[in-house]
Amino acid sequence: MAKRSLVVVESPTKVKTIQKYLDSTYTVKASMGHVRDLPKSKLGVDTKKGFRPQYVITPSKKKVLDELKKAAEKADTLYVATDPDREGEAIGWHLAQELPFAKKNIYRITFNEITERAVKAAFTKPGKIDLKKVDAQQARRVLDRLVGYSLSPLLWDKVQRGLSAGRVQSVAVRLIVDREREIQAFRPDEYWSLHARLKAKRPPEFVATLREIGGEKVSLSTEDATRAVMAGLDGARFAVKSVTRGERRKNPAPPFITSTLQQEAGRKLGFTAKKTMMLAQQLYEGIEIGDDGAVGLITYMRTDSVRISAEAQEEARRWARGRFGAEYVPDTPPVYKSRGSAQEAHEAIRPSEISRQPRGLGRFLTKDQLAVYRLIWERFLASQMTPAVYDTVTADVEAGRCLFRAQGAILKFKGFTALYTESREDDATADDDAESPVPPLDEGEILTLLGLDPKQHFTQPPPRFTEASLIKVLEELGIGRPSTYASILGTIINDRGYVRRDRRTLFATELGMTVTDKLKPYFPEIMDVEFTAQMEDSLDRIEEGDQKWVDTVRTFYERFKPDLARAEKEMSNEKAGEETSEICPECGKLLLARRGRFGKFLACSAYPECRYTRNIDGSERAEDEATNDQCPACGKPMVIKHGRFGKFIACSGYPDCKTTKPITTGIACPETGCAGELTERRSRRGRTFYSCSAYPNCKFVVWQRPVAEACPKCGASFVTERAARGRLVRTCVREGCDFRQEADLTVA
Repeated sequence: MAKRSLVVVESPTKVKTIQKYLDSTYTVKASMGHVRDLPKSKLGVDTKKGFRPQYVITPSKKKVLDELKKAAEKADTLYVATDPDREGEAIGWHLAQELPFAKKNIYRITFNEITERAVKAAFTKPGKIDLKKVDAQQARRVLDRLVGYSLSPLLWDKVQRGLSAGRVQSVAVRLIVDREREIQAFRPDEYWSLHARLKAKRPPEFVATLREIGGEKVSLSTEDATRAVMAGLDGARFAVKSVTRGERRKNPAPPFITSTLQQEAGRKLGFTAKKTMMLAQQLYEGIEIGDDGAVGLITYMRTDSVRISAEAQEEARRWARGRFGAEYVPDTPPVYKSRGSAQEAHEAIRPSEISRQPRGLGRFLTKDQLAVYRLIWERFLASQMTPAVYDTVTADVEAGRCLFRAQGAILKFKGFTALYTESREDDATADDDAESPVPPLDEGEILTLLGLDPKQHFTQPPPRFTEASLIKVLEELGIGRPSTYASILGTIINDRGYVRRDRRTLFATELGMTVTDKLKPYFPEIMDVEFTAQMEDSLDRIEEGDQKWVDTVRTFYERFKPDLARAEKEMSNEKAGEETSEICPECGKLLLARRGRFGKFLACSAYPECRYTRNIDGSERAEDEATNDQCPACGKPMVIKHGRFGKFIACSGYPDCKTTKPITTGIACPETGCAGELTERRSRRGRTFYSCSAYPNCKFVVWQRPVAEACPKCGASFVTERAARGRLVRTCVREGCDFRQEADLTVA
């Protein structure tokens, strides 16, 4: 009887992709991530016995584990084929602890891409689970548990329930808070620039900027100073002093790693880090491509290495040579350098097969999947192409004691830019005259002055972070791992409300500032950027075998424990409220500044005898509004409440009765057979949308405001309207109906 093998991967999608590359003696199953973890109900780390973690079966994975054990009974060998990183190694180790296989029959296989070639090659050289990687993951998990399960209850007690703190998330919030305060403290300084519009013997006209006066760098701080310079140039002769011509080469960016993919997708596509990683995971695990079935389209997307296999480089060079010509391919393949702590066993993110061009995959991928795939495909190919070449010219023009300078650059050879150009966080950083067209000029040539243009400027505060720029700073500072950035950003923006996203810009909220201010005095190491980066280095050393995980955790905890004890004793209680100088208008007692679920407010110190409250800005706090409805559960009156995501109806008997229901628009849901009505809701990002009151049984949703008017073209029960470019646009809700009506947005 042939020996049978059980292959365990993490996701069901990979099961389908990998199974087709193996024969019938292999059974591929999914663990659905970790099957064991620390318990949620308690710390789960024995701080008195070597920080021993107390792992338990994850409740939601009991059924999955039972199925794996059943499959294991029919197999002789276990192949752990989880992701090729610390987390994947730890998942594999936990599986090995739970599944009934002898140690000698447990093998570890890894692949950076899910292709037939890579999968079959991995089975020819199986290894063993890397316990040093497991230790590094275990150290991170224990450290995060010690910090999170200690600081979160502290914040619940001192600030408000539902808050959390973390070894990396709290430093990320601090960076945003510090930047916000830099901006608040910033005072702009005025300065001026002076530009000469000039005409030479040959076109075109061009602009030169004042750089020096009397051999000294120019500094114009007022309009008067600028006008004085202009007066001194009255009647001056403008002559070309020197012309310097040169060549500038612009090299392509390296292929993507996790962090740079998140940054570029944020800048070019407007995607959050979380969305980018979700889409990349789908592309890696496999997409149904017609007759080819499930195909892994990219290499592993959690990597900090820019290394590329020789085979992939040669394939890219062949494609570029055939598409653009030999001059677009360098003589030797480029070599990119990863940062010091990168795991060079991994590759950069690249397409698994160059031949699968984006334009041929449009009917198989969603719009967003295709956008991310095109980004990866073009970036990788461009990284293997020749630099772009620019002809540059710098012309110095003398006028009296003043020296003006004109600079220009003309693209001479496209190189990699024929395929791809990397975006920048701010494309407006160049000098005003950096790329002005400059005509052919001769030294000594006399120019005609067409006009002098003074411009007023003000120094600018440092820009607020976007997800892309924050990820870049986190990586540069060595804080966290790129693979964790998406979840960290999700926590601080969506889950905890420490940061608010407005379009792409990140703002520190009042709550984020409060939590940061509470933690900084008592936990200087946890809130310190350098210390957090050093801890990441320690995890790297554990993985390399140069440091014991228990020693790392013990060193940290011995410093952390007394800080925690001091904070529990001395940290001021935000819930109790801070005294103000204001008097309650209803009873004459002092008002306190207190914190509620939706921020700070003023409340009477005589509560509960006096229930006066108002917002800090002076407006009245929203009170519950009466309705004519009774609670179907307990019979008490239902009231309209104001929640984080807008108004809703709830039982007045809360917290004894937690019955709630949405406020409807009165417009019937258009789905056939649905008796629900459309309700106005707000997403976590604050965007308004309209969904069916029968959710989750009915998942109808529309982003535009519904209007209770039948469509004049097809008779649909309602139309939707939105504002667009100063006009009010109405369209039909029914798919396929082309009704459209526009009107100017005017105030009646």
